[in-house]
Amino acid sequence: MTNPYAEWFEQLRAEYSEQLGAMPLPDGLPEHLRQLIHERDEDAIQFMIKLAWQFGAQVGYAAGSRQDGEQVAVVRPPRVQA
Repeated sequence: MTNPYAEWFEQLRAEYSEQLGAMPLPDGLPEHLRQLIHERDEDAIQFMIKLAWQFGAQVGYAAGSRQDGEQVAVVRPPRVQA
């Protein structure tokens, strides 16, 4: 049985890997992610993915709404400090 999400992800990776490969991540994030993977902290990794997904969805919704001529107020979560 195929996983539609995995297929979609691989398609995106093939299409955008060069562009995103050149994009730096914030200092310390790659090391932190490596540590989470090493510790097999699946909950923390899923939380990071959910945050990224949510932020992406908000930006995508706002951009799409602006194309339709609507003014959209993006609700941002409180600032998180490390």
